[in-house]
Amino acid sequence: MTTESVVPFRRSYISFQEMEIQLLHWAEVHSDSCKLHVIGRTVEDRPLYVLAIGPEDGPAVWIDANMHASEVAGTAVALGLAEAFLALKAGASPTVFGLDETLGPRLRTATAFIMPRMSPDGAEAVLQTHRYLRSVPRHPDPQGRAARWLAQDLDGDGRALLMRRIDPCGEFVALADAPHVLVPRKLEDPGPYYAIYPEGVIENYDGYTIPEPHFLSDNRTDLNRNFPYLWMPEADQVGAGTHAGSEPESRAVVAFAEAHPNIYAWLNLHTFGGVYLRPLGDGPDSKMNQSDLAIFKEIGEFATKVSSYPMVSGFEEFLYEPDKPLKGDLSDWAYHHRGAFAYVCELWDLAKQVGIETKKPFIDTYNKVSRDDLLKIVAWDAASNQSRVFGPWAAFDHPQFGPVEIGGFDPRFGIWNPPADRLDEIITAQTTAFLRVAAMLPDLQVRVASVKCLAPGLHTVEVIVENRGYFSTTGASTAARHAWCEPLHAAIEPPQDGAIVDGPALRLVGHLEGWGAGVTDTTSQFAFARSRGNTCTKRFTFLVRGAGDGRITVGSQRVGRVCATYTLLPS
Repeated sequence: MTTESVVPFRRSYISFQEMEIQLLHWAEVHSDSCKLHVIGRTVEDRPLYVLAIGPEDGPAVWIDANMHASEVAGTAVALGLAEAFLALKAGASPTVFGLDETLGPRLRTATAFIMPRMSPDGAEAVLQTHRYLRSVPRHPDPQGRAARWLAQDLDGDGRALLMRRIDPCGEFVALADAPHVLVPRKLEDPGPYYAIYPEGVIENYDGYTIPEPHFLSDNRTDLNRNFPYLWMPEADQVGAGTHAGSEPESRAVVAFAEAHPNIYAWLNLHTFGGVYLRPLGDGPDSKMNQSDLAIFKEIGEFATKVSSYPMVSGFEEFLYEPDKPLKGDLSDWAYHHRGAFAYVCELWDLAKQVGIETKKPFIDTYNKVSRDDLLKIVAWDAASNQSRVFGPWAAFDHPQFGPVEIGGFDPRFGIWNPPADRLDEIITAQTTAFLRVAAMLPDLQVRVASVKCLAPGLHTVEVIVENRGYFSTTGASTAARHAWCEPLHAAIEPPQDGAIVDGPALRLVGHLEGWGAGVTDTTSQFAFARSRGNTCTKRFTFLVRGAGDGRITVGSQRVGRVCATYTLLPS
């Protein structure tokens, strides 16, 4: 595929400035089909960009990435999807993206809102310093008295990695077949034993007490715990922030989505795992709307076919702690509050790449890595990743602890994200998978079925409204209970100097089903296949007086509006 990329996002990890250059370029070159929005600004004053491709009031999909600072591969996939949508608007065939030509008309009319980097401050910190950072590089501490770890580059090599220190109470030992690699200690293991800390210092150190180096030690809020659905305070949900939407990044996303009720599908890009996580996040499949579940299974079946990533329940297979759902996460909010078919893609199937067996529940694939599994990762890193991850340790005189060793482990490219030379294949697979979801959007059509003259200057106008798309005009079942999920209305305008004779000019259409039902819906069982009736259509008849041209408009703020014209001939 010929592209108009001006930065190499398919083969390298790009900075915020490079991403900005690419987005501005597209907005200029494709000004007829896209617009670049700044929906907010970060604490470090970086703009939060959303690229809108297509008519902004039509049925739309949303793609976001890099809400977690270290998960920079998502930016590349989001930009790859933007490139694909722009190419389709310019007339490219879906076959270029591994899809059937029949999807072309649907994809060319679909709208996409793409936010390639939700945490630009965090991503920049990770790319520039090599440090671990969960979401945003900020940690307000009004008291300033609590001891905490501050990650920083101590040895001047431009990286903030790890420190190891010999400690008889240490929880780690060197792996026998790879001494530079540390593993959790077992009862039978001989010393030396090590404690592992982030490369950095302890703020407010009392000379003795070493605080636990929590993953949010110096970046308190996790953006994926800061959204309004089931938000709970820090005492109940680590990383929640001071209140739902307390961070400018999450607040901007919420405001944009509320202003665009036409979003029907939502892709939230993360790393790593090689898995799609679908709702429910807070309950088993038995508690889920079964029609929604069937559609998610339809989405997952094709996505797995092209990417090899399975789609699993977030609650049943990806909880960090059993029966303890995450609170305030984005995809649950998008599903429950915005009525979108929302799901997470955890990019980069490291386990599959190195030959580690996928476990069930899926989360155990990464929670329960044996020493043999770790040796496979070490071998893969040496053979296929230029030993980027597992490196040597170097002695260092720490200002607070004295002798330590620094280095050892840099997981940014190989663990948290794929090697840069694997980006293009991942972009290609995920583009194919999600473009097919975009082809499932509602497709609202209105046509004049007949115009009949009853008497001089008096006609009946019969109107057919149809949804020819896969999704219903409601979207996910969770949308129907929200006031913003406006039902469709049909409005008829008479010819100039004409009039509507009977009934109102504005008629309630209501929502229309789509033809899609998902792979597990019982109506498609081969042994008793039956249609559901004409639930995708509505018919209206208007009695109109006059002569000349009139217009009919059908739609809502949820699905957009379409028009048709009619002509009344003079008697």
